[in-house]
Amino acid sequence: MNLLFEEEGSFKAATILADNETSLQVEMPSGKRSKIKAASVLLRFAAPGAGQLLEQAAPLAAEIEAEFLWECVSDGEFSFLDFARDYYGHDPAPVEAAAVLLALHAAPIHFHRKGKGHFKKAPADILAAALANLEKKRQQAQAMEGWSAELSAFRLPPEFVPLIDALLYAPDRNKPETKAFEAACAATGLSPAQLLQRCGAIQSAYHLHYKRFLHEQFPKGTAFPDLPAPALPDNLPRAEVRAFSIDDANTTEIDDAFSVTWLPGIGSRIGIHIAAPGLAITHGSPLDGVARARLSTVYMPGNKITMLPEQVVGSYTLAGGADCPTVSLYLTVNEHYEITAHESRLEIVHIADNLRHHDVEPWFNQATADGPPPADRPFARELQHLWRFANACEGRRGKPSATQGVNDYNFAIEGSLDDPESCTVHIEERKRGSPLDKLVAELMIVANSTWGGLLAEHRIACLYRSQTMGKARMTTAPQPHEGLGVPQYAWMTSPLRRYCDLVNQWQLIACLQEKTPAFAQKSAELFAVMRDFELTYGAYGEFQRLMERYWCLRWLQQRGISEIDATVRREQLVKLDHLPFLVRVPSAPADLQTGQRLRLALEGIDLLGPEAELRFVELLASPAAAESPAEGGDETEEDGPA
Repeated sequence: MNLLFEEEGSFKAATILADNETSLQVEMPSGKRSKIKAASVLLRFAAPGAGQLLEQAAPLAAEIEAEFLWECVSDGEFSFLDFARDYYGHDPAPVEAAAVLLALHAAPIHFHRKGKGHFKKAPADILAAALANLEKKRQQAQAMEGWSAELSAFRLPPEFVPLIDALLYAPDRNKPETKAFEAACAATGLSPAQLLQRCGAIQSAYHLHYKRFLHEQFPKGTAFPDLPAPALPDNLPRAEVRAFSIDDANTTEIDDAFSVTWLPGIGSRIGIHIAAPGLAITHGSPLDGVARARLSTVYMPGNKITMLPEQVVGSYTLAGGADCPTVSLYLTVNEHYEITAHESRLEIVHIADNLRHHDVEPWFNQATADGPPPADRPFARELQHLWRFANACEGRRGKPSATQGVNDYNFAIEGSLDDPESCTVHIEERKRGSPLDKLVAELMIVANSTWGGLLAEHRIACLYRSQTMGKARMTTAPQPHEGLGVPQYAWMTSPLRRYCDLVNQWQLIACLQEKTPAFAQKSAELFAVMRDFELTYGAYGEFQRLMERYWCLRWLQQRGISEIDATVRREQLVKLDHLPFLVRVPSAPADLQTGQRLRLALEGIDLLGPEAELRFVELLASPAAAESPAEGGDETEEDGPA
């Protein structure tokens, strides 16, 4: 005797070996033996054999139309055996009964399962809705197939025009358009961006990169709310100094300025004056909310997204000719350029001038800095004094200048970024470590280290930068910065463009005014600020480097460069000459040493990457001094991009 039973949602036939009231021992057509429950048995039969029942029933079931069955059956619950008897007009043979069972089971829209071998006719309204949905899915599948075919042929269906940004940056994988698009990507072997570019949907790789960054970091856009700049205090004492700033031509967020007062018989008093938005922008205010959301100014070639609204920056920047509230650090320096005392003040400082690198460096540079200062140049004597003081500071730290061996690359974009393909890029390479670079870097190190120590001494919470084992990180503890050779280091000198500097300025102002600081020791909010700032600042830096890579590739394209020299950084990783561009060259010899020079052939450029395909040509006979591996680094972040 054989039987038909249901197991795990499927129908099986087997031969009975042993039978009792609750269970049976059966042998499957494969020879496997198993124990089944008596309640799962649907049909007992003698013939055909267990291996033939379902094979013979399947073609019969395929001939039965579900719509016809639904029309034939009456409302209410019914057994497949009873219905098979009505359908065939006689007691069904085992194969016929099995065929009806398979047909009913295969039509869940028309017939609802109601237990062991029992079904119920679907109500007419429910059936109609289900059939409509089924038709919709069929049409959708047909549309998806057509879309995928069009995309694979590099034609953009009209339905996809408004979906381009969503497909690139926030794909909804439940949408049929997304499924068709991903199928086309798989069929062509292209990335989403590459496929859309082939379809003509991406006109500029620049906008691709920029929009992706905005989607990730500025999903609500870059516009500022209409917030006025709070008034600065008008009761600060006025400093009897004439200060000046030193920046490149494009800097608008001028955070720092300097002054020198001569002290006969003693030496000098060097003033480091930092813009003080922290005197006006209060913790918890709407402007604080704006700065807290952005955490830093974002820099990129030809553009920037500021941390604070431009009208606010304009109110607090150290503009030439203006009287500006500052947090000032005064260093009493003897004739040996040793610091004998220091004092911090909140005050009004007159900014006599904003000196610019391109104006000053022709007459104040490595070759002229130690000579007699020219009498007809602004602040020439002061610059020379600060230069000598910076050298002394460097020597006391026991570390080379933070700018030593590092190159700056100034990008100038000619044209409108609305049409980046028509823009021309100019890249100017500038070796850092000039007298101007060194004196600014060293004075910032002194200020940040001194003020960090002051807050540590008064046990006031502060965000520090520490470096151990070559790894720089943020911390709330005053730990050493080995790269700089200082016992503690806190970013405090860029409050217009970095939120952590603004936070630290609030803490410093509270210390100087002997008031309760905005953040207590071990403040959960301060830890959250530190975490968010470090992550966001890192993401902004990565984006800046990505956009610099893009413009470097555009520079190569515009000049029609087919070969370029490079310097090995490590193994097959090289830096291209005159560009801030690192790239791995698999065809280069694997045993290359750091500093070796080689020539490469440019074989391809992918602006969507952005990447360059380079092939090794030859080693160059005369090695050149390699640029420092650090393109900037922790020590040089004080000056940062402007």
